[in-house]
Amino acid sequence: MTTPREAPGVLTWLTLARTRRLVRRPIHRILALSVGIVYALVAMLVGGMLTIFSPPAHVSSYWILIPSGQPWWDYPAALVVNPAFVLALPFLGTLLMVVTSVGVALGMTVAVVLGVRLARQRKTRAGSSAAASTAAGFTPAMIALVTLGACCSTTAAATAGIGLAAQATGTSYQAVLNNTWYIAMFQAGILYVALLAQEQLLAVYGFLFGAGPGDAEAAALRPPPVDRRFLAGAALRVALLAAAVTWSLAMFAAWTTVGPSTASAALWVSWLFQHQLVAVVAGLAALFPVGTLAALGRPGRRLESRLLRAALLVTGLTLLLWVPPPLSSGGLHGLVNELFGAAGLPAAWGAVAPPVAIGLGVALRWVLQFGLLGLFSLAVGYSPERAFRPILWAVARHEPARDAGPVGPEPGAAARSSDAVRPDATRAAES
Repeated sequence: MTTPREAPGVLTWLTLARTRRLVRRPIHRILALSVGIVYALVAMLVGGMLTIFSPPAHVSSYWILIPSGQPWWDYPAALVVNPAFVLALPFLGTLLMVVTSVGVALGMTVAVVLGVRLARQRKTRAGSSAAASTAAGFTPAMIALVTLGACCSTTAAATAGIGLAAQATGTSYQAVLNNTWYIAMFQAGILYVALLAQEQLLAVYGFLFGAGPGDAEAAALRPPPVDRRFLAGAALRVALLAAAVTWSLAMFAAWTTVGPSTASAALWVSWLFQHQLVAVVAGLAALFPVGTLAALGRPGRRLESRLLRAALLVTGLTLLLWVPPPLSSGGLHGLVNELFGAAGLPAAWGAVAPPVAIGLGVALRWVLQFGLLGLFSLAVGYSPERAFRPILWAVARHEPARDAGPVGPEPGAAARSSDAVRPDATRAAES
């Protein structure tokens, strides 16, 4: 009988521990460093930070540090002039470029490592199951490579992409154009979410590549049957993730028009609870449903769990229903308030005009961000087990191998991954 091992903590997931462990070998580090440098160079060229030319011979080399200027997020900035190139390093653009380059390097290196291991696999089961992990390994790199130079300026993003980001997060097209940092942060956030999804697949399928825990080979992966419940659960996870990412980034989009230092108390309550709290819980539920469900009901932390559920319950109600003035006019409002605003009702009724023109963007905002996230927050606050039940329909299960010992669940098998369904979560999903 083995000793049960606890599932990885949230910090382990958020710091991409399995991904970093996979690239720990020196040859993998060299590959990651090469990918990161190449991406950074291409991003600087496309974004206009690096300009290579043939200047007159009398041009000398020098560099200067510019302490302040407009826009404020570009300063302090460094300017390097050389007879062969000019390099401009604005503060926030350079920082986000480094972060994005590191993410691309991790994602592409994991993709290459898993691809090589997949090529060496001879067994049919390993090849078919590992294909999903390998494809997922390429996802973060592809997302970032499609948006080259976004860490530098909006010139690297297509006009349609800027409009989509504005519509998805409830801000105007012109506000995004005037705040280049937002596009960089938006796409860096998308890259990070893709890396988290890759981390999850490594946890579930990593043992097929020798990338999981040492005793994970003794586990048999039982994928859920592809039926109506699986499709519904998968669609719910995708919708929750999309809504959570755009809803969280909507807070930063609001900063393009309202400064954080001048925002009202009601607006800060909306940002912290309606946006970040709901978005973080929904995003974690979509990516790591079993671990998130276990954390909500973890023994020994009943008080924290009850407080969190109460906050989610109240926040879900405010998103779905009506918030009275003057809170609504101060920035804390719900779906009914925006419906009143779209209908042209007066502000005395709590009406709040939608942030963008009526169209597809507003429809998705009402359905996904207010509707879906509000309902999910309300359901989690009322009963986490029932709220997570449809999500668990699309989650694989780790079960002990039939020939590994007596019939019955092995204590350590259920804790091998926080996104493989435990027996109690399985029963809840099947009921």
